[in-house]
Amino acid sequence: GLHPAMPERTAGKDPPPSTYLQDRYAPHGVCFGCGPASPQGLRIKSRVDGDAVVADWTPEAHHHAFEGYVNGGILSTLFDCHSNWAATYFLMKARGLAAPLGTVTARYCVTFRRPTPMGPLHLASRLVEVREDRVSVETTLEADGRVTATCEGTFVAVREGHPAFGRWK
Repeated sequence: GLHPAMPERTAGKDPPPSTYLQDRYAPHGVCFGCGPASPQGLRIKSRVDGDAVVADWTPEAHHHAFEGYVNGGILSTLFDCHSNWAATYFLMKARGLAAPLGTVTARYCVTFRRPTPMGPLHLASRLVEVREDRVSVETTLEADGRVTATCEGTFVAVREGHPAFGRWK
């Protein structure tokens, strides 16, 4: 058997909740896109995978733009929240911190390459640049093994006095 402190890992099962950045660092977060405590939100779950931060998410019928395809605003929210979590993770890692700094979106640009079909979606963010208080990332969105949209974004660490300061506790 496994040591009692070691959780069993079985192929095909979701990773334990502590694997997800949102659950580990912001379990009470209420953000519509990524807040674990937002019952009507998208509840994106981002995790580290090698040198990338990835997320898998499946839209529901109320996320349609037109029959069989996901709404672009929903996709933009996925990009915004997931890319922000990737950026804060990369900043935390670059600074050698034990917990992330609160970051917010400074800029992001989504390019829609083709309509995104309903069904499982995969996001992958990679680091472009880390500076003192900001991080740039590039994120791809795949559906059925094809990239349907991309995002480039810059995310900034907030300071005390900003409304988002300390929200990830």
